[in-house]
Amino acid sequence: MYLWRAVRMAVPRQLRRRAIRIFPPTRRLWLVRRVVRLPQARVLHARPGTDLVRVRTGTGRPQTVARVDVAASPLDVRHANINRVAAALEGAGVPYFRVPQQQVGRTVLGVPEPWRGRVETLVHGQLAGDGAQVATVGTDAGSAKGQPARVVRVCWPVTDPRGSLVLGDQYACEIEFWQEQEGQLVAPRSNPSVGVLPADAPIVEATDATFDGRWGNGSTSHYRTRRPFLVKSMDTVDFPIDVVYTWVNGADPDWLARKNRALAENGWVSVNRQAANGSRYVSRDELRYSMRSLHYYAPWVRTVFLVTDEQVPEWLNVDNPKLRLVSHREIFGDTGRLPTFNSHAIESRLHRIPGLAEHFLYLNDDVFFGRPVTPQTFFTPGGSSRLFLSVNRVDSGLPLADEPPVMSAGKNNRAVIEREFGRFLTQKTKHTPHAARRSVLEEIERRCPEEVLGTAGRQFRHPADISMMSSLQHYWAYLTNRAVLGDINYMYTDLADPATPVRLAHALRHRSHEVFCLNDTDAEGLPVSEQAALLQEFLPAYYPFRSPYETSSAAAGSGALPHESGATELLTPTPQ
Repeated sequence: MYLWRAVRMAVPRQLRRRAIRIFPPTRRLWLVRRVVRLPQARVLHARPGTDLVRVRTGTGRPQTVARVDVAASPLDVRHANINRVAAALEGAGVPYFRVPQQQVGRTVLGVPEPWRGRVETLVHGQLAGDGAQVATVGTDAGSAKGQPARVVRVCWPVTDPRGSLVLGDQYACEIEFWQEQEGQLVAPRSNPSVGVLPADAPIVEATDATFDGRWGNGSTSHYRTRRPFLVKSMDTVDFPIDVVYTWVNGADPDWLARKNRALAENGWVSVNRQAANGSRYVSRDELRYSMRSLHYYAPWVRTVFLVTDEQVPEWLNVDNPKLRLVSHREIFGDTGRLPTFNSHAIESRLHRIPGLAEHFLYLNDDVFFGRPVTPQTFFTPGGSSRLFLSVNRVDSGLPLADEPPVMSAGKNNRAVIEREFGRFLTQKTKHTPHAARRSVLEEIERRCPEEVLGTAGRQFRHPADISMMSSLQHYWAYLTNRAVLGDINYMYTDLADPATPVRLAHALRHRSHEVFCLNDTDAEGLPVSEQAALLQEFLPAYYPFRSPYETSSAAAGSGALPHESGATELLTPTPQ
């Protein structure tokens, strides 16, 4: 490993990437993870007779003891940490109060400064003895003596059997000590609410959902807090937000038969090989992992709608109360033409989903959340959606029969925007979750029925289509003061790109992207088996915990994690 570190320092990055390309695609990601870059984490040792393992994480190779779980989530770990700390403080008679947190994921409990000694004894004694990982960290603020104010951070780390992801101190409960000064309690650091409290401010109880609407939902646990903390801050987004997925299983024989009959009736499709190429319909279990990412990192969504052509993934937990299946027939009704194999047509009908919230996110199954996000990432507190512009441009000129359908749709969107608003659309939008408002989509259909219903009526992507969800509605909302420009930490990569294994290894190690898209623009240029191998290496490592959207007995196909089929061999020491 030290030799490879020296090689990385001596050999330019571009040259290293070229060298990687001499290896088969099925080995590139493995090579980059194991040799060129260190793995994100791995199990070093398992304690016999327990569910605890010692895990090595990060570049500096710190080690931590974690509990193994097959179906954890950041939200679960976050709740467990604060509940255990709050229970311990209550048991010791410590007068704590919950404080709004600055960082997504962590929770904070405030304690008056005179109780510091008892709290530190409790934390380093009872809680540490119970397996807690305890750290004392500094803050930007200073104490009255000019010394750094200190915060005690407590967590019980959780990992998957492979140790590829550790849910640790980023979801810790922090205890901060408030100074008592002239009848007031003064915060040791800033928070989203108030920094000074009357010492006799009423103590009330509130649930996690009531108190902390920024990240997390569904908890009924009660915590003591002070009344001023219950007043919502100006940046709170508390309206319901749904998620809509579209999905197809292109290997289903019945679906293929319907597609082939439709192709025979639409001879024009052969003019453009990308209008119905196989890559558009290949399912490599991406939906399973995209829904895991949703559960891990955006647990605040209300309802998840899965729109399909009467197809249901075999692993899907259809009894999940947050999930609803929607058929094409339900949203097309007496409009359009079914069966349809045109994503533009399907997207033009999504606002017709019964019960869909005014605000929702639209995702393809190749889009993933990479780290915790809040509703404010996609919507403003006033309800405007956020538009993420791409640096890529829409070509000039009229739509062409043999160009990529997405480019033709962009040109048609531009024509609509120019006609309706006198503005010229130049940029594409990023491949992220698309923030949308149902009322905007309904308005587009009322004012542009020819374009919307025309798109809905084409069974395959056509040069006359509009792309209503991924582009047109963003610009329409922006020009009617219902959207604002936004920014997001984002990665896009094509599975056929030789640099993709390097990008995925970097993403796995650093986990710095809020969202990313693993797209395949034309999978027919690369064997399906090689693209599948790439995803089977990456996705289970990035999202190893089963989500409530999956049945407990479902295995993850050829990319299954051993724990999902009941195996425990990964709970043995990993060779050095």
